[in-house]
Amino acid sequence: MIKETKSTCCYCGVGCGVIISSQNDKIIDIKGDPNHPANFGRLCTKGSTLHLTAKLDNRLLYPEMRLTREETRKRVSWDESLDYLTEQFAQTIEKHGPDSVAFYISGQLLTEDYYVFNKLAKGLIGTNNVDTNSRLCMSSAVTGYKATLGSDAPPACYEDIDSTECLFITGSNTAFAHPIIFRRIEDAKKNNPNLKIVVVDPRRTDTAQAADLHLAILPGTDVALYNGMLHVLLWEGLLDMAYIQAHTNGFDALKDTVREYTPKMVADICGIKEADIITAAKWFGKGPSLSMYCMGLNQSIHGTDKNAALINLHLATGQIGKLGAGPFSLTGQPNAMGGREVGGMANLLSAHRDLANPEHRAEVATLWGVESVPATPGKTAIEMFDAVKDGSIKAIWIACTNPAHSMPDVNNVITALQNAELVVVQDAYNNIDTNQYADVLLPASTWGEKEGSVTNTERRITRVNPAVPTPAEARHDWAIMVDFAQRLEKRLAKNSNLFPYTTTEEIFNEHRETTRGRDLDITGLSYSLLNEQGPQQWPFRTGDTTGAARLYTDGVFQKPDGKAQFVNTIYKGTADKTDARHPLHLLTGRLRDQWHGMSRTGTVAQLFNHAEEPVIQMNADDMMRRSIKNGDIVKVSNKRGSLVLVAQLSDEVQASQTFIAMHWGSQFMHGLGVNALMPPNFDKTSKQPELKHTAIKIEKLELPWRMTVMRTIENLEMLEKVRGLLTNFDYATCGLFGRKTEHHVGMLILRAAHTQAPDKALIEKIDLILAMTDDMPLLNYQDAKRGISKRILVSSDSGKPEVTGVRLVGETLATDWLKEVMTSGEFTAELRRWALAPLSIPPAGQRSRGKIICNCLDVAENNIIETIQLGADLITLQNKLKCGTECGSCVPELKRLVAANSKH
Repeated sequence: MIKETKSTCCYCGVGCGVIISSQNDKIIDIKGDPNHPANFGRLCTKGSTLHLTAKLDNRLLYPEMRLTREETRKRVSWDESLDYLTEQFAQTIEKHGPDSVAFYISGQLLTEDYYVFNKLAKGLIGTNNVDTNSRLCMSSAVTGYKATLGSDAPPACYEDIDSTECLFITGSNTAFAHPIIFRRIEDAKKNNPNLKIVVVDPRRTDTAQAADLHLAILPGTDVALYNGMLHVLLWEGLLDMAYIQAHTNGFDALKDTVREYTPKMVADICGIKEADIITAAKWFGKGPSLSMYCMGLNQSIHGTDKNAALINLHLATGQIGKLGAGPFSLTGQPNAMGGREVGGMANLLSAHRDLANPEHRAEVATLWGVESVPATPGKTAIEMFDAVKDGSIKAIWIACTNPAHSMPDVNNVITALQNAELVVVQDAYNNIDTNQYADVLLPASTWGEKEGSVTNTERRITRVNPAVPTPAEARHDWAIMVDFAQRLEKRLAKNSNLFPYTTTEEIFNEHRETTRGRDLDITGLSYSLLNEQGPQQWPFRTGDTTGAARLYTDGVFQKPDGKAQFVNTIYKGTADKTDARHPLHLLTGRLRDQWHGMSRTGTVAQLFNHAEEPVIQMNADDMMRRSIKNGDIVKVSNKRGSLVLVAQLSDEVQASQTFIAMHWGSQFMHGLGVNALMPPNFDKTSKQPELKHTAIKIEKLELPWRMTVMRTIENLEMLEKVRGLLTNFDYATCGLFGRKTEHHVGMLILRAAHTQAPDKALIEKIDLILAMTDDMPLLNYQDAKRGISKRILVSSDSGKPEVTGVRLVGETLATDWLKEVMTSGEFTAELRRWALAPLSIPPAGQRSRGKIICNCLDVAENNIIETIQLGADLITLQNKLKCGTECGSCVPELKRLVAANSKH
């Protein structure tokens, strides 16, 4: 019997509702929840393939431990691991004080998980050293809101997209990062052709290409742009002076500053046209105007100012607290908001209380029944790992995050982890980069198994229900911490009972009580209400029948006098500047079909089909100057590190700018990923690092020896083994491709290049791992003199000959069309004749499909282009090929292909 369970997607902060289908305690399918107000049944490519990630191939299933760094971790019992950790933490605290330990947690934890971590650190141990990877994505949005509006509370909601007349998207490739929001934007534009969409982004992204006006500003010049727009609004008489007078403070000082930001000056700073600045300002001033922004603003050493300067525009025009208007920060992770609500960061306290406020500390101490809450701010993410490195933090507990991939200046973080006296990693997966530094590894539950609640971008709380039990010995994050906390409480001889919880509902109810009378008051909510009436927005006070869609509708803000505060923002440059040695800007961002460090999405073959491997996108002029051709291998470097990867021609990046996606790390390439190059500099207020930009140089590499290996695999074991070989080559990437079938998880692809042919034993090891040895049914070609060796594995299990493995060494011209032969499953006699030949184009009768555009329905580029050339428009493509009719993530790319290939 198939069971259906309502839950949420575990990826971005949109908070899409899902319905999980399970059978015999296994997740077998997923669909969007048509009644969930965040998505109304829609899911993106990542969300719609979640069920394919519910396998145990790469799950951590049992606790592991080692007593010295020289040892290999061994499986232990929960009692053994937690007793050991209790004693180690207790001794460290007794000898070095509470601030000698730290917890680094995640915006992917549920609110109840977060609450226990926070209470453990601040209530029991007495340290504020609890921070989260939300520091890397949302902390500047928090400080921007607090500086201007007084509270970390997005005032708008998704419904405002439907009613706005000017949508101002800045620092966000919404089409890739929040696809379901972008579907709603597309609908809004279709329903209201007069809607003006302005996109501010150095790159010509899918989002930018859908705009009525694209402001391709130079990296980091956002504050200058917003100040320049305010200058125009002032000059054109488009400000709401009555609103400014009645509801704000500080406008006169800002007005004096922005007088200098003339369109001419701003155009020079930002590298855009004066006329475009004026147009954007006039559209914004007319309103109602809704701004949407994300990491392009937040991940900056001036992130607080960027957020505040944008909010200044809303306050000056009265574009806030109204239908279709407001500054709307797009949350990166699924529950970064919930983590902030419980105070789960180094400078926060429960329910939006301020750690620096003695009254707030006293309130939390009373609520928890402890003597006091520590006053000294804890170490934030960058500071925390610096303190681990210098030895002032002895023990660090990392949960549900992967700092050895996601932090800036990754080499520094790795050094810190190597120097730490004790590293605890609590995670669901066994293959993340950080695991190798763990002294104790604890198996946690994950999506589909977890229970609790999450809060999405629009302040909407959804009940998360488990569809299947946790596998093997994995435990829920909150349960692990409650067990540990109870042991530590006893060991430290604390006469308290701070962690009496046996269910998540008990934790939720305690959290709920901390919000009473606060701006995020949820005392009117309960698990039963959320289950019966569905997701609800806060505030939702006792006696309320519905939450608040919009905040500040009365013009009263969370400041002592009820007035919002203009921040006098001044433009300052990026942390890293280009110079003669490092002349190129490097930008980072998301791919459409991958998520964070790919510990989950990296197990689904079809999510690689749109972008197969790490590349650096370059402008044609920069490639020509350096004699770099599309597909050449290059070295990208700066003072912090280097990467070797393929150069890809792109019309999305401007001259002197480049782009590398954030997701790829050492699990998928020889190298630590782009974050190894990023500066550790952070915003002085939010403590958020500048993960979006650095300066680099690029050198073309001559790596004459090449290898490509492709193999259909039944599970992820082969992929794990191949990963261990990547460092043997100057250049190497590995990943998946194709689609999951009844018997295979997809196709493994290993690409490598080197200055010279590696030892023959290494190739033999690869053959052994991939079961392509001499005793298998192989087509073989050997040319020892030229160093060429080719193998093609042919299987007849399905009743017809199929290529299930290809290994090309020394010459790899046929890679692309042989990959398509493997994908299609056809291996005709004609193809067999030419399979080992050095052909870069397929033999007669075999046509290339090209890049996969529609991942949901496996529709490729060349088929789409041929259909367009026969006269098809977007609607015809959708009707005939069905591309773009499932999740819709490919629609922007389909529009671009129609524009580029239509004969009309």
